[in-house]
Amino acid sequence: MADETNGANGSATADHPTAIVALRDVTKVYRNGSKGLEGVNLEVMPGDFLFITGPSGAGKSTLLKMLYGEERPTQGEVIVDGHNVPQLKGDRLSFLRRRIGIVFQDYKLSPRRTVAENIALVLQVQGFTRKEIQRRLEPALKMVGIQGKADCFPDQLSGGEQQRVSIARAIVGTPPLLLADEPTGNLDSDNAQQVIKIFKKLNNIGITVIITTHDEHIIRLSNQPVVQLRSGRLHRLKS
Repeated sequence: MADETNGANGSATADHPTAIVALRDVTKVYRNGSKGLEGVNLEVMPGDFLFITGPSGAGKSTLLKMLYGEERPTQGEVIVDGHNVPQLKGDRLSFLRRRIGIVFQDYKLSPRRTVAENIALVLQVQGFTRKEIQRRLEPALKMVGIQGKADCFPDQLSGGEQQRVSIARAIVGTPPLLLADEPTGNLDSDNAQQVIKIFKKLNNIGITVIITTHDEHIIRLSNQPVVQLRSGRLHRLKS
């Protein structure tokens, strides 16, 4: 991960590949006048694993939402996979989002769909054929260790299992970038550690992983780079 105090210049060479995520002097001011982010600079290179920590309300979720275009900066640039996200609309934004897997704290699973149907829905929306969906489904389930739960409904699963389903849904389209917003927030310590192990496994096969969390125990166990948001500003804790 590059030094977050300096902006990226957008060029790439064999020795200096282009960042998959680059925030350049990003500030977010909400309608009530409060600042969510202030002068944030950050580079995340392909294959990195990064934790973003900080107290509740520090701007962690806002930062992630900017990466997939749900929030827009008041000033500055948000570059993801070579695209200036705030400039994208409609089909161009939808195309970028297909390149990003997103995992939420509260799982966001459809209660009336089975595990397999929840995961397959992502691919159906993207226009994959039924045959291709079936081809992708089993490896995604296996990757997160729930291959025996394909026909279960969410209310038949534990919280840890539901979060594994949401991870499988996020990766079934093989995105190069995975964002997770407090993914262990609703889990006990054992399940939280299992989920982080899954993220590490995904990172080991080349997926770039960015996780927001306030769980200091998970961060210490993971031994991965950490930046912290405090009062809207970004500080490097460990690299």
